[in-house]
Amino acid sequence: MQLSLRLSAVADMVTEGNRLVDVGCDHGYLPVYLILNNRIPSAIAADVGKGPLSRAQEHIGRYGLGAYIETRLCDGLHGIGCDEGDTLVLAGMGGPLMERILGEGKEALSGFRELILQPQSDVPHLRRFLLEKGFQIVREEFVREEGKFYPIMKAVPVYGKDGERENADDWTEEELLFGRFLLRGKHPVLKEYLRRELRIRQEILDQLTGAVSLSGDARKRKIEVEEEKRQILAALNQYESE
Repeated sequence: MQLSLRLSAVADMVTEGNRLVDVGCDHGYLPVYLILNNRIPSAIAADVGKGPLSRAQEHIGRYGLGAYIETRLCDGLHGIGCDEGDTLVLAGMGGPLMERILGEGKEALSGFRELILQPQSDVPHLRRFLLEKGFQIVREEFVREEGKFYPIMKAVPVYGKDGERENADDWTEEELLFGRFLLRGKHPVLKEYLRRELRIRQEILDQLTGAVSLSGDARKRKIEVEEEKRQILAALNQYESE
């Protein structure tokens, strides 16, 4: 079977030999793919919805992988034991939902060696959340598929000297917004995304500037967009530096 570009990028981040827990598994494509390619020994495919879980069960059964992939109806990490997996995957959901799942699932979370996250929204806030909760982002990827952009990141539990948790203070504003490893590696898809976002901000500013008069809300919006443009240009500037 073949995965989408988005799920392929997620799969590539899973450490070989790890037991997988895929929360929000939908059709169960990811665990099926990883088992078929001998990347992992077992998996739990979990979802809060009976419909998605039923589709996952059908897909797992089609490949005869019921002995390797357990399906579980549960909300987030509720119902997942603290030693049932090594890699936790949360993909295709909003950043705030991911934060809720991670926050409410502290007991289960303590048993995982790595998190693979593919948020659909509020990505900078999720990065900060991870860093402030004792995780370190160690790898990032960015893919474009059917006109949409998808960030993927791997985070591991890390503590600094004397047991102090690492935080977001060492990350620059642009790194939190767009991804430290993506910027340092001058990722080509991120550059494409930044250029698109710059065009959008400039179009908004042109419209606001062309208005005869601006209301208080419009003036506030203009200031916000100008700041967003500045941040995007600062990120793009890193592509020009050696």
